[in-house]
Amino acid sequence: TVLPEYKILNAILLGLTLLAVAAPAAQAQMSKKQAKKLHKALAKEAKKAIKEAEAKGYYEMPGALPLSTQMNESYRMQMQMDEEGYPKFIVGEAAAIGGTKIAAKNQAMEAAKLELAGKIESNIVALVEQSIANEQLTQEDAASITETVTASKNIISKKLGLVRPLVEAYRDVGKENVEALVRIAYDKEMAEQVSINTIKEELKKKSEDLHQKLDNLLNLSGN
Repeated sequence: TVLPEYKILNAILLGLTLLAVAAPAAQAQMSKKQAKKLHKALAKEAKKAIKEAEAKGYYEMPGALPLSTQMNESYRMQMQMDEEGYPKFIVGEAAAIGGTKIAAKNQAMEAAKLELAGKIESNIVALVEQSIANEQLTQEDAASITETVTASKNIISKKLGLVRPLVEAYRDVGKENVEALVRIAYDKEMAEQVSINTIKEELKKKSEDLHQKLDNLLNLSGN
């Protein structure tokens, strides 16, 4: 379950990533003013997230960095931009309840990776939808590709492999359960490549023609 306090921030970052995927860099590159605005929004959200997490009773594992430090470091990573001025990392966050800390953490990590994969999926679906308006794909082809992209989310999540959490915190729920809160980050370029390769593999099972059309759409021929 994604925590409510992150929803506005995620919308901002998702919008920026959509621009990076769906438009030429020369046209969509973030201006210094936009970057400054994003940094300010992230700093504000970091303070808010720390305050709300502590108010809800989350605590860090013994020997780990303080929760406030973990949160601040995770948001600093989220502020990193690539050479074109877009967020360098895709971030996923989730909370899950389990009978033990390990069980809760594992569930939260899987949910966070699934959310991360979902963001990439949304980017590619948006690009496919845009291609219809530009007459690059027919409605039928676009529907087939979109169906494959959506169905590939779970596969993509598993292929992301081991990811170290930027934030790992817990809070007691009742007498027997514990809730784990995690935030993870994955290099945007690497995550997109894993996703696109996975989707291309799945499309090949349907149609070589569709695979080639997605290749052309993403300008990834020869990769």
